[in-house]
Amino acid sequence: MTSRLIALCFDAHDPIGLARFWSGVLNWETADDPRGGITLLPNDDTGFRLRFLPSREQKVGQNQMHFDLTSTSLENQRETVARALELGGRHLDIGQGPDEEHVVLADPEGNEFCVIEPGNKFLADCGFIGALASDGSQQAGYFWSAALGWPLVWDQNEETAIRSPHGGPKITWGGPPLEPKTGKYRLHFDLAPPAGGDQQAEVDRLISLGAAPIDIGQGDEADWVVMVDPDGHEFCVLPSA
Repeated sequence: MTSRLIALCFDAHDPIGLARFWSGVLNWETADDPRGGITLLPNDDTGFRLRFLPSREQKVGQNQMHFDLTSTSLENQRETVARALELGGRHLDIGQGPDEEHVVLADPEGNEFCVIEPGNKFLADCGFIGALASDGSQQAGYFWSAALGWPLVWDQNEETAIRSPHGGPKITWGGPPLEPKTGKYRLHFDLAPPAGGDQQAEVDRLISLGAAPIDIGQGDEADWVVMVDPDGHEFCVLPSA
């Protein structure tokens, strides 16, 4: 048994506004969210939805994960950047050099993302969301490969990447040195067992792979289990749908 990746969740001060931004960038439609957030449904092979959840926590430092959006041409790259800026994004300087061909942006709440130059070979067969690029260890890459049942598609020099057998974005981990953790991450995964699967059995399996339960104040009435991966990155295990 392996977990299903249901959603990538964003903590947001304005979930509706942030969902509107990403809906405009990605051309995804909104849908009902049974857990009090705003959901966007993919219209391609991404394989997971985006959820925007209300939070009062302030953003501290760079996010642990960010999107790498692909481009089919220089004109297409410029169009994506212009659309993001028109929707409320902004350029961001994170120390990239003047010769960098990708463009670093932030959404209206400061969440970083990149618009990658055309011709990038690593993302050549990926869709518009080419990758979810993560700060993380090789151990984390191995954990998530086993957790989701996604094969490793890159494993060199402590850098790892996995991808669903059905296609969609790659999830990558850049290896050491890792940025120090400054609090709860603003982005996290929602997982669930396969249809009809047992939530506790899946939690136990994830613990055996190196995860650990954690209390972030979710309370006893929550029907989801909050866990951390080997790098301390939070994620949730939902009941089977």
